[in-house]
Amino acid sequence: MTEQTEDSGLQIQKQQKDWQQKLAFDRQHIWHPYTSMVNPLPCYPVVAASGVEIELANGEKLIDGMSSWWAAIHGYQHPKLDAAIEKQLKKMSHVMFGGLTHQPAIDLAQKLIDLSPAGLQKIFFSDSGSVAVEVAIKMATQYWYSQGLQNKKHLLTVRGGYHGDTAACMSVCDPDAGMHEMFTAILPPQIFAEKPACGFYEEFNESHIQNFKTLIQKNHAKLAAVILEPIVQGAGGMYFYSPAYLKAVRDLCDEFNVLLILDEIATGFGRSGKLFACEHADIEPDILCIGKALTGGYMTLAATLCSEKVALGISKEGSGLLMHGPTFMANPLACACANASIDLLLENNWVTQVKNIEQILTRELPICARFSYVKEVRVLGAMGVIELTAAVNMQKIQACFVKEGIWLRPFGKLVYMMPPYVISEAQLIYLCSAVLKVLSNPDNLF
Repeated sequence: MTEQTEDSGLQIQKQQKDWQQKLAFDRQHIWHPYTSMVNPLPCYPVVAASGVEIELANGEKLIDGMSSWWAAIHGYQHPKLDAAIEKQLKKMSHVMFGGLTHQPAIDLAQKLIDLSPAGLQKIFFSDSGSVAVEVAIKMATQYWYSQGLQNKKHLLTVRGGYHGDTAACMSVCDPDAGMHEMFTAILPPQIFAEKPACGFYEEFNESHIQNFKTLIQKNHAKLAAVILEPIVQGAGGMYFYSPAYLKAVRDLCDEFNVLLILDEIATGFGRSGKLFACEHADIEPDILCIGKALTGGYMTLAATLCSEKVALGISKEGSGLLMHGPTFMANPLACACANASIDLLLENNWVTQVKNIEQILTRELPICARFSYVKEVRVLGAMGVIELTAAVNMQKIQACFVKEGIWLRPFGKLVYMMPPYVISEAQLIYLCSAVLKVLSNPDNLF
């Protein structure tokens, strides 16, 4: 053994020991999403990420099949996004948005208004998806208050939905099968229709909307808005429902004078095969929430867009002020990054990227349906879902995925993927084959 090799070996041992100490501290003191501080799930230390790969402290590289929870659509360390942030950083990293404005925010607002459904002409920037939904709910409530209809303050939604983890958002997440059942007593009561029964590729008939129709007809006098995730119910079950159902909801909102809020935090910017999922039904909401992929996964930023009707209705009487103002609202760095991300999305021909991913997932994933413990395989756009008959053992299955060189984060009965749009065909095929390999052995799963 040479002296250089020996030194290298000692350095690796020291790094491993350092990481053991860091992970012990992490485990003892840091809360991660949806975990307990008693016997939390293991965390894998990341030291770098580039392209569609995440590098662990031990040198292993994992193909990211999650886009960091829907967000990193262009992968990691993209030179155009890096350059946009570096350029903006030399001018200003942040300035308060109260009484001040700046070019990145103006440019981003123009882009979003141009790209989103035509009737959405007003925009409110915030710093997370949950806050964007909170703002949307406040907009809807204040709109009717300004019209002298203070009783219109409740929301109608469907079971199986998820809209975030803050208070108003939790009140419209699935009240039984969702993550927030324990908070029901402190949340405002909302109205829940049955989960859409008609899948994306199924034929829609009037019976599928009957329960929703009955509820909006009965309660419209006290409803401020209907709130839905259009076409794709995300964290509530990764379920894809019929565009005709969404179109029927829009028609019923118009008929009964109720606003429609669409939460496209997850689906916005092409994930479903349309730039915005509501385009599958050829409808426009009164209020639209976007986030996640808005900055290409680089920084936290979200927005709530609304129609002239809503914006001017809020300002009609009384104070006319929308009482919300996040400290980091329209952060210049985040806005500059979002501008670059949207430009990149359009330059890269996202439609072709997403269609290619959909074709490969449609070809590769249905093989998993042969296992008795797989209930269903479904694909839409750049999303692939394998629903099992029982909940997975997260620690076991996660370790198996890492061993195979991929990163997926299942939940409950769902093993799902939503890779970056820039993933290569070879990488995506490997991702699918690794999933198949892990799922082929039930000892890896339960």
